[in-house]
Parts: sequence; C-alpha cells; structure tokens
Amino acid sequence: MYICLCKAISDKTIVQSAQNGCDYAQIRKQTGVGTECGKCTQVAKSLVKEVISTVKIPA
Repeated sequence: MYICLCKAISDKTIVQSAQNGCDYAQIRKQTGVGTECGKCTQVAKSLVKEVISTVKIPA
C-alpha cells in the first residue's frame, strides 16, 4: 500500500528500511517521504515506530 502518494513510497519500502536500522529521519532523507504535502508524515512515523518496537535486538 502506498503511504506517500506524492513520492510513491510504499509501506514495504518503509518497513524494509526500518528493519535495516533506519529511523524516520533517515528514511525521510533517503526516500523523501513526508517532504511534499506532509499528509503521510504521521502514518509513516507510526509505521517506523511499530517496526522498530518489533525488531529483535541481538544479544
């Protein structure tokens, strides 16, 4: 599903980046999510938070 229509950024792109250790600021810089109209910002941030909270940190 598209999260950012302006930049055509999907939830898969955001999830993969977050799983690879990127925070919202890094994802925004890499993809441009939230940089046009800004309507996707809250959804994108929530998605990143959700992924980061479920990623297992190696012991």
